[in-house]
Parts: sequence; structure tokens; C-alpha cells
Amino acid sequence: MISERVLANFYIAIEAVFANKMRSILTALGIIFGVAAVIAMLAIGNGAQQEILEQIKLVGVNNIVIEPIIEQKEETLAESSATGKEKKKFSPGLSLKDVDAISEIVPSIERLSPEIVLDTYIIKNGIRRSAKLVGVEPNYFELTSFQLASGKMFNDQQLIKGAPVCIIGKSIQTKFFPTENPIGKNIKCGPTWLTIVGVLEERIISESSIAKLGIRDFNMDVYTPIKTVLIRYENRDLVTKAMLQGGSVISRGRMVIITAEDEGDAAPVNYHQIDKLVVQVAQTDLLNPIAEIISRVLERRHYDVIDYQITIPELLLKQQQRTNQIFNFVLGAIAGISLLVGGIGIMNIMLASVLERIKEIGLRLSLGAKKQDIVTQFLFEAVMISITGGLIGIILGIALALLVSNFADIPTIITFTSILLSFGVAATVGLIFGITPARRAASQDPITSLRYE
Repeated sequence: MISERVLANFYIAIEAVFANKMRSILTALGIIFGVAAVIAMLAIGNGAQQEILEQIKLVGVNNIVIEPIIEQKEETLAESSATGKEKKKFSPGLSLKDVDAISEIVPSIERLSPEIVLDTYIIKNGIRRSAKLVGVEPNYFELTSFQLASGKMFNDQQLIKGAPVCIIGKSIQTKFFPTENPIGKNIKCGPTWLTIVGVLEERIISESSIAKLGIRDFNMDVYTPIKTVLIRYENRDLVTKAMLQGGSVISRGRMVIITAEDEGDAAPVNYHQIDKLVVQVAQTDLLNPIAEIISRVLERRHYDVIDYQITIPELLLKQQQRTNQIFNFVLGAIAGISLLVGGIGIMNIMLASVLERIKEIGLRLSLGAKKQDIVTQFLFEAVMISITGGLIGIILGIALALLVSNFADIPTIITFTSILLSFGVAATVGLIFGITPARRAASQDPITSLRYE
């Protein structure tokens, strides 16, 4: 009997929905646009948040920078029993072997980018200009988000053999090849002729930034494989005649040792093979643990001499955290306001719908229906309208997000959380404000309800 009564109330609810199409559509519209607005706006906000965070990452928020210290404070090894002079111990310096060791030992690393930067000059057609020769690997261009304007990247053979090839900045093309395509042409960089295989897109940097922030003009750099620098220009990992300065530097295998007696007279010697190593970490929260592991690896490999510094971009990390907080607040405000406005609209329409049907409720009560039957009927109506409106709103919200992404070229990210949140809140509001007035009307005396105008 109970199931038949419930089924009968369900059929009555269906008839009531279709008998009052305009009222049902208006009620559903509040849910449809409320759900669609929340999904679309959260998708746009999430897309903007991800894009901004990706831009911050490109700047280097996920990077650990390792740079050598040339004038390091060395630790005392022991006191020589023969001379009574203190001897100092030196490490081999930062080298490509350190890069290989970090790559093999340290987990969760996405990219490693060693660099060697040399001051040099460029000569072409009688024009000479100072420039930077930067020995890099392909990962460098991905880390710095450099794009090729023309030509191609170094191939495997050029990287392995240290071929005399280079990629030039846009300003070098403008200055030395104003009317011709530089690809395939030769340019003299220092004492060596290099073949140009690519030209980078111009990177806009203001003169004030170059002067105040100490940023070099990347458009005037010449990039070549790191092995090309080591083979054809300079390899500081090898002991050469130039490093033996008046006996103050003594070669011991791969080590360079300066005695305490001559330490004050000897100029600082840069014995580091590479000038910079950038380690890109997969996740921001792993930066500190990985930096600690790298520090231990280098400390062991450099014989406890701290002739390097490890830098984590703390300001960028704080900016990323601040950006996340701001976006979470903004997205929460957007969702809250949208759902509040939609909920008020749904509430008004449902309340008006129940009030205009008080006579209908009184008639059913006078014909023997119970109060529970009235509430069940309106419950079914609210469920049908809420679910139907919610589903249509989900489809409309996804469509709006995709339209914005395609036509406005704005990235959008549709999440299951935003769909569930918007649908759940809109459906709950529809049910609450559909059932509550119905229960109040069903509690009234049938005669009073029949007389209601």
C-alpha cells in the first residue's frame, strides 16, 4: 500500500510539472544558470590560476641554482710537521661529473642544465662586438623558455663531438646579418669560427632592467654545446701552464693546491669546470629536501670544501603561495556569490509556486490526501526540476567554458569538484525551498486553504 501511494504521488507530481510548464521552466532556469555560471566561472578561474603559476615556474620557482664560489674560505687540513706551515685542501670544483652524480643519485629531478659562460668577442665583416659565449645543453632552452625564431636545435652528434656550431641571439642577427639569413653562415667567436644553426626569438628586456637588476642582454649571447666550449675554448678542469703562477700553484693530479705561504700573493683561480648548474624539481614542495640531498652529494664529492652555493628562489616560492591563496579566495567568492544569487532566485520561484497552489493543496486534503502525500508530491516535483535543471546546467557550463577557451584563447579547467559543488548546492536549495513552503501549506486547515486568494 505504501509503495502504491508513493507511486501515485509520483504520477501526480509528473502531471503537475507538465501542467505548469512555464512555472517549471522558470524554476529550472534558476538552477540551470546557477550551475552553469559556477562551472564556467570556476573553469576560467582555474585556467587563469594554472597559467599564472606556470609562468611563475618558467621564471624558476621550481629551480635549484648551484653556483661555484671562487674565493672560498678553505679548511685547514693539518699542520705540516716539517715546515710548521698550514696546508689547505681544495676540491676539484664544480664539474660535469657532479652533474652526472646528481642525476644518478637525486630523485624527482626533471631537468639538469649546466652552463659555462665566457667573455668573448664576435667578428664579422670587419665589425667587432663583445659578447657572451654560453656553453649549454638543450635543457637550457626549455628551462629558460627560449624559442627558436629560425633554424634548428643542436643535434646529438653536435652535442657529443663538440662541433663548432652555435645558436645566436636576435640582436646578433640584426647587427651582423641585417639583410641575409644567418642560418648556415659562419661567425668568428673569439679565436674559433662557428657555424650558425639557429636564431632565438627576441627576448624583450628594458635597459633599466639590464642596468639596475644586473640582467645581461640575452639577445647578444652566443649559445654553443657545452662540449664545444670544453674542447675548443677552455676547460678549467684541466691544469694548464697558465694556472701555474710563479710556483704558488702546485698541480697534484686533478687537484690545484695553494700553499699557505703563497696564499696572500696568489690571485684567485677559477678551477670550476662549469659556472652554473640549474636543477629543475618536479614538485615545489620537494625543493628543500632535494636541495639538502644535493648539498650532501656535493660536500662528499668536494672533500668537505664548501666552494659552491645552493640557492632556492624563496621570493618566487612565496609569490606562488600568495598567488594560490588569492586565487582560492577569489574562486571561493565567485562560487559563493553565484550560488547565493541562484539560490535566492530558486527560493523565490519555488515559494511563489507553492503559494499559488494552496487551493490545490486544500482540495487534495479535502479529498482524503494526507499531509505526507502533499509533501511527497512537492518533493518529487522539486527532485525532478532540480535534477533536470542541474544536468542541463552542467552541460551548459561545460559548453560555455569550452567556448571561452576556443574563441577567447583563455585556458579553462573544468574540475569534478566544481560540477559536484554547483549541482549539489543548487539541487539542495531547490529541494529545501520547494519542500518547506509545501509543508507549511499542508499543515493549514483545508477549508482555509480552499478560501485562499
